[in-house]
Amino acid sequence: MRFPLEVLFWCASFLLAYPYLVYPPLLALLARLYPRRAIEASDGASLPAVTLVVSAYNEAEVIGGKIENSIAIDYPVDRLEVLVVSDASDDATDGIVRDWQARDPRVRLVRQEERRGKTSGLNLAMGEARGEVVVFSDANAMYRPDALRKLVRHFADPEVGYVVGAQLYNPGAESEATASEGLYWRLELMLKRLESRFDSVVGGDGAIYAIRRQLFWPLQPDDINDFVNPLQIVAEGYRGVFDPEATCTEDAAEGFAKEFRRKRRIVNRTWRAVRRYGHRLSLTRHTRFLFLLLSHKVIRWFSLPIFALALMANVGIVMLAPSPLYLTTLAAMLAGIGLGLLGHALDRRGLRMPRVVYLPYYYFLVNLAALLGIWDEARGVRHAVWTHVRSG
Repeated sequence: MRFPLEVLFWCASFLLAYPYLVYPPLLALLARLYPRRAIEASDGASLPAVTLVVSAYNEAEVIGGKIENSIAIDYPVDRLEVLVVSDASDDATDGIVRDWQARDPRVRLVRQEERRGKTSGLNLAMGEARGEVVVFSDANAMYRPDALRKLVRHFADPEVGYVVGAQLYNPGAESEATASEGLYWRLELMLKRLESRFDSVVGGDGAIYAIRRQLFWPLQPDDINDFVNPLQIVAEGYRGVFDPEATCTEDAAEGFAKEFRRKRRIVNRTWRAVRRYGHRLSLTRHTRFLFLLLSHKVIRWFSLPIFALALMANVGIVMLAPSPLYLTTLAAMLAGIGLGLLGHALDRRGLRMPRVVYLPYYYFLVNLAALLGIWDEARGVRHAVWTHVRSG
């Protein structure tokens, strides 16, 4: 009876460790041994016309700065347009955009009269876009002056269908939530670099990613555009690359509660995308990408039930025949749970917590959010309307 429990425990433990401890070095090895070739435009190559699409809902606080940042980008004036797609904003957002539009012909407002969510707004905006390359951005994502040039240079390679830049978090007063997310995000950026070398970066980034305009297909309102569209592009035989030099900065979530809600919405929509569009990927034609998708995303989303299996197996082993090894692993798992619960208690009271507390708390928080996002999809709850981190 003990042997099956040991097999279950170690298999579950491996899956828990795999995305963080096994996948990164394995991917680094694969990217070194079997890299994809890369072609970049030479300095003298002509630059394509670019449409920068900025999604906005009640962004009066930042939209003026975003437009000013966008038109100041180092890119030929006659090859850049800025479309601000307003999802039925009811604050001063649209008025600010219209003021800019009157002063600079490159700026245009595309308004969605009913609030239907970001993806519906992007469908509308794509009908207005004129550029050969379309770059998607958020209203609070501020680009470095050379960001567009860094992004578009990769389209010299005919195999490249989308290019993802690096979203960085603004420095400043750092909370436990932003510190936890920042640590997680550094791992994400490393994985994006390695995935890009090996095959394709998994998914885009709503703050900064570019596509060939002809590779956009109208999406369903509850699709998550920066995951579904790259998946569609890969299915069509193109690849996606990551450029760490194409950067923008924006604010992280201000607290654990907002981060929890954001992760829950994202996983709800991303899991639905895998179920809805995953069949377009072929095991023979897209072997590398499927490996990346499973390793980077899917296994992580099920971390909490996998942890529960490992814990139950560990308890069963100790009850049948205690040993120092399994007593130690059980103590470690229970300590992790205890620290997570302590973090939750401190967070509810608005109290500071040390790293030894907030990192386990963040781990359980985001994995619970992922599980609930999948549960939402199973029971038909779909998040189409998005909320930025500066609101609830």
